[in-house]
Amino acid sequence: MALRLADGTAWSDTLARAVTAAPEAFGAPADGVITLHNLVEGDWRAVGAPTPVRTPVDNTVLVNLPRLDAESARAAVAHAAAAHRGWASTPLADRKARVTDALDALTAHRDLLALLLVWEIGKPWRLACADVDRALDGVRWYVSEIDRMLADGREPLPGPVSNIASWNYPMSVLVHAELVQLLAGNAVIAKTPSQGGAVCLTVAHALMRRAGLPATLVSGSGEELSEVLVRAPEIGAVAFVGGRSNGGKVAAALLDSDKRHFIEQEGLNAWGVWNFSQWDLLAGHLKKGFEYGKQRCTAYPRFVVQRDLVDEFLDMYLPVVRSVRFGHPLAVGDGWTAGDPLPELDFGPLISAAKADELRRKVDEAVRGGAVPLHRGKLDGAPFLDGQDTSAYVAPAVLLAPPGRSRLMHAEPFGPVDTIVVVDTTDELLAQMNASNGALVASLACDDEELAGKLAVDLQAFKVGINKPRSRGDRDEPFGGRGASWKGAFVGGDLLVQAVTQGGDARLYGNFPDYSSYPAT
Repeated sequence: MALRLADGTAWSDTLARAVTAAPEAFGAPADGVITLHNLVEGDWRAVGAPTPVRTPVDNTVLVNLPRLDAESARAAVAHAAAAHRGWASTPLADRKARVTDALDALTAHRDLLALLLVWEIGKPWRLACADVDRALDGVRWYVSEIDRMLADGREPLPGPVSNIASWNYPMSVLVHAELVQLLAGNAVIAKTPSQGGAVCLTVAHALMRRAGLPATLVSGSGEELSEVLVRAPEIGAVAFVGGRSNGGKVAAALLDSDKRHFIEQEGLNAWGVWNFSQWDLLAGHLKKGFEYGKQRCTAYPRFVVQRDLVDEFLDMYLPVVRSVRFGHPLAVGDGWTAGDPLPELDFGPLISAAKADELRRKVDEAVRGGAVPLHRGKLDGAPFLDGQDTSAYVAPAVLLAPPGRSRLMHAEPFGPVDTIVVVDTTDELLAQMNASNGALVASLACDDEELAGKLAVDLQAFKVGINKPRSRGDRDEPFGGRGASWKGAFVGGDLLVQAVTQGGDARLYGNFPDYSSYPAT
């Protein structure tokens, strides 16, 4: 049966809604393509060199993203620093009122923001809605708690917070963090991710700006803007979420600085299986783990399994992998009518055709090196439109025993590819789970929870789940990492506000050059 786009979800319709919601943030079409504006020096301006942005959904051009040069970024930072001084002296009650106004406006456009995420980064509808809702619900919780969090005399930082985040969670990570930083008395600067989320962030920041919040949104290459957004003396703190390569560069740029920072980098999060029998329980967790094609920093792509349990593990695991649903997130049948639910998928495309091709090469490399392919899914039969470009889509794959020299052995694949390593002792279990020099999360499947608790002590992960996954968490949950997965102050709950304020007697939790301190998780 031929599929079609759900009514009202075409990109032309979606972009028209975005322009209607925030006309000040969009330029006139040139050659049929609209160019976004940058939010600099308190206003939306047509500055920067336009660069086409493609959707991973079908590889068509969505908009032009105007890339700033370093000089324009310096002017934007200088203006943000001046705005910060005024905002820092604004009474907390007024800050709460303006943030609440922004939340109300964002809530009114919730479905539009979610649909933009579907097109821009390929999230299925349910997950796109969840990203927006987590941002809005989470910040409302901070509004209700901020008086208590600042009661010990904490004050804003000396300059604005510079936010450099990856593309995978524009709302629940980037916008959420910015609104809390604003609530705490800091002006904010955000760099638009180059790979996706630009239009969603543009609409969100237009609504934030209308509420009177001192926000700056700039786009450009990391290489061009990093020196300004990281090292400019006016910057009060740097928040980074992304890969270890770019995160390492940011950390290196801050070595000779006492600037506040929190650098979240991906790790190879592992799930260990030892003396375990609750397979139905684990199956439910693992199916959910494929959401968004495992393109997130808290995904579990590595399973370390006791040799005596490999057969039972695979009896449970392989049917789960084969049941994963992926495809075009907006493709529906002829019987679909307005009001019907959009496709219920676990994931759509990866963020780009280039990333999909890179992942496929990593799988092929591992197999050539000796990994055993237990499952390699195909795109055949997935819900796609006739003639659609599918270059950004990757079907799930599972490899047993990747060779030690394989890139999949030591680095997170950031896609629906899992690796399984077999071990014979608990020492081997811990060694394999700690193979990536630190992780954000880990989990142990073990019937003996006392034993699991003892093993968890030696895992190099910030959060460890016993017979359940651990995630970044919301609201009052702290979040950080061990080893190379995190540099600087931890965030989440009270820790996020402490990270973007100064004062008080207690030193911050986090990983710093001269100490590491961890909260209870």
